[in-house]
Amino acid sequence: MEMVQAIRGFWRVFRFIGSFFGAIFTFVTLGVLASALMVGGVLWFYARDLPSHESLAQYTPPTISRIYSSEGRIIDEFAHERRLYTPIEDVPAIVKQAFVAAEDQNFYTHKGYDAKGMVAAAVEAVATRGQRVRGASTITQQVMKNFLLGGERTGERKIKEIILATRIEETLSKDKILELYLNEIFLGQNSYGVAAAAQTYFNKPLHDLRLEEAAVLASLPTQPSNFHPVRNRDRLLERRGYVLRRMFEDGYITRSQVDDALASPLSTVQAGDYASFRSAMPPRDYFTDEIRRQLSSSFGEQEFFGGGLTIRATVDPDMQQIAAKALRDGLEKYDRNLGIWRGTRATLDPGLLGDETRWREELARLELPRDIDGWFAAVVLDTEGNTARIGIEGVEGTDHAIPANDVTWARKRLANGRLGNKARVPSDLLDVGDVVLVRAVTNTNGEFQRWSLRQVPEIQGAFMAMDVNTGRVISMQGGFSYQDTVFNRATQAQRQPGSSFKPFVYAAALDNGFSPATIVVDAPIEVNTPQGLWKPKNASNRFYGPTPVRTGIEQSRNLMTVRIAQELGMDTVAAYAERFGVYNRMGAYLANALGAEETTLFKMVAAYAMFANGGERVEPTLVDRVQDRWGRTVYRHDQRECAECRLASLDPGAAPRIVAKRERVMDAITAYQLTSMMEGAIQRGTGRGISVGAPVAGKTGTTNDAKDVWFVGYTSNIVAGCYIGYDQPRSLGSASGGGMCGPVFTEFMREAVKKYGGTRFKVPPGGYWVKVDRFTGTRLPDNAGGENVIAEYFREGQEDLYGFGMMVDGGFAMGSNLPLFAYGETDGSEATTTVTTASGKTRAIPKKADFGTVSSGGLY
Repeated sequence: MEMVQAIRGFWRVFRFIGSFFGAIFTFVTLGVLASALMVGGVLWFYARDLPSHESLAQYTPPTISRIYSSEGRIIDEFAHERRLYTPIEDVPAIVKQAFVAAEDQNFYTHKGYDAKGMVAAAVEAVATRGQRVRGASTITQQVMKNFLLGGERTGERKIKEIILATRIEETLSKDKILELYLNEIFLGQNSYGVAAAAQTYFNKPLHDLRLEEAAVLASLPTQPSNFHPVRNRDRLLERRGYVLRRMFEDGYITRSQVDDALASPLSTVQAGDYASFRSAMPPRDYFTDEIRRQLSSSFGEQEFFGGGLTIRATVDPDMQQIAAKALRDGLEKYDRNLGIWRGTRATLDPGLLGDETRWREELARLELPRDIDGWFAAVVLDTEGNTARIGIEGVEGTDHAIPANDVTWARKRLANGRLGNKARVPSDLLDVGDVVLVRAVTNTNGEFQRWSLRQVPEIQGAFMAMDVNTGRVISMQGGFSYQDTVFNRATQAQRQPGSSFKPFVYAAALDNGFSPATIVVDAPIEVNTPQGLWKPKNASNRFYGPTPVRTGIEQSRNLMTVRIAQELGMDTVAAYAERFGVYNRMGAYLANALGAEETTLFKMVAAYAMFANGGERVEPTLVDRVQDRWGRTVYRHDQRECAECRLASLDPGAAPRIVAKRERVMDAITAYQLTSMMEGAIQRGTGRGISVGAPVAGKTGTTNDAKDVWFVGYTSNIVAGCYIGYDQPRSLGSASGGGMCGPVFTEFMREAVKKYGGTRFKVPPGGYWVKVDRFTGTRLPDNAGGENVIAEYFREGQEDLYGFGMMVDGGFAMGSNLPLFAYGETDGSEATTTVTTASGKTRAIPKKADFGTVSSGGLY
């Protein structure tokens, strides 16, 4: 009985224990189930509406667009995010290993997230009471954060990050995920991705990086702004050591490699140990910036700055330098002749000048034009005696001097706005601490003589040159210095072209029956306008009576041009100007026949190219070809056809046949007649004195009161143009297009002819030669000779309309007893008044403009 009771008691205890543990098991099971349901619910909740991870397979990150010269050299690059995309197979092993060791030790084994790493990070945070909190994100999670989620630090983002990481691991390979990471990660100094960072910090391609340099790059992802190689050198060295030790622990490198790398100095571009990648390129100039402006408009700013475009520019780097120098020489010559010293208007604290390191650092921080060949920034250290002692940026020493004879050309503007006396010693212009620009003066043998003060002229201008057959712009200078002002006056400045527009009036005339020998009356004109009586005048203020068309353009006769425009009708003239692209819509006002309506140098030079190539349309371009990031051509300027150019070889002596299907904008004979007359303008007209070593034609332009001066001219191969004037137009005094722009054109074109050649202008078929008296337009016998005889080229039947003996007056009457200038006499002065200066020399002074002339646009 006792045994039965014992058994029953034991059974009750057993059932109690079973019930207890059963309850615990049930509770645990239900808890696990509830937790699983909760986790599943959280994952389901946050998995809704997540961004698509599949798009990463086709990811094309923003990459640098680069501009190359015609020789294939990089001359500029543009990017909002400086990135060079590199396929994973082109990334060296030590770079991949460094990043994996530093950022995600278990990258090749986990499934997107590292639970062990997350627990370790949590334990460390608790153990240090929050003093050391390290991220536990895997590389895969960082890819999700950078590409799809953003950088906010929240639990919600972390959950989404893990979900997406697991998904992407099922879609992409580990190498592809690592490729995305290494190309997207920000590594400081506006560098995105390892390739751009290697260039930024070491000016090296990835495959040239040493072990310690790869470790430096792998040190940067956590806090790139706090690991600057100069400001935070010690912190970066400590982090580099950590990365190297992690690489050793993971078996990527040996102990000796670690020791050697740890002993290596931290050498970077930022510390001055290597030249920067940018320093190997020329300074940004007007040419590449204009490419940026035009292609941003064509392709969109986002595509241009992030599309990884490869752009082949038309620029000839040598000719670009020559163009810049020629324009600068012309602008500086005018500025120094004014004799007014302005300097840079920048100063340094005189208290810094005793510490050479300090003042050099401060000088380097100033925004000054440093793109002018041969010019240096400097600071005045002392002005005692007859010299000024200066310290020069990039030149060792502090004993350089500006001598007294270098400043005697200038006067300083006083506080009251008046000009002081001419300087005798540098202290008359300079104070200690003044920041100046200087250049070295050398003798004919290139030996240094002295340092000379320079200043950026207040007057500005532009120059442009292009191939007359292809439209390829070989040089463009939009001002004195791009770093001083980025405004491109070649393409953006709207200016009156003055008499440089007249060839379009004469082109319309020649295409409508006129010939170079047609007689046009040169006599006073009065036109009633709503603003008053308009009385255009010739620059000489003289009248020449009946005169051949050739003389009208050679001597730039305003009155003849107005009568021709009136005869043709301004609608016809405007149509010609629009056909050549000078204007989109030109106002049909007589004053516009003299260049009163504004246009750009870019349009004028392009239009003159059509005169030079025989009257065929040519579109100016700064770009030969644009390729996208995959190397596909998305733009090509040259549309000529050349079947033989695709052949591997040609027969000896054979040349490929190139077919250009260009629109004809004017008759070929008209183009030649106009060119011949503009050759005369160079030989004996307003452009006389211009000589470039090859036949050249061109036209000057000087607006009323000389507010703008122009010259546009061409050889058989190259057309070039120049304009000079103040940005806020005001008179240049007695300046003229031939006097100011002529030397700029000549300096450039002489070098262009050496490189590109130049021949006599091609005579088109369909015409015949006639000897003509160039003063009277009279037809002469074929054997006639003398200075007054010129051979004119007529098209068949041309004499029938405005033939010999015909006179054009445009409908304006010519009064009797006018004081006409006799045939054969030269025009002499281009001004209305001559005066004797204090030195006894005679100078021509232009008459001040009034309404009757100010609206006429061009003078000569």
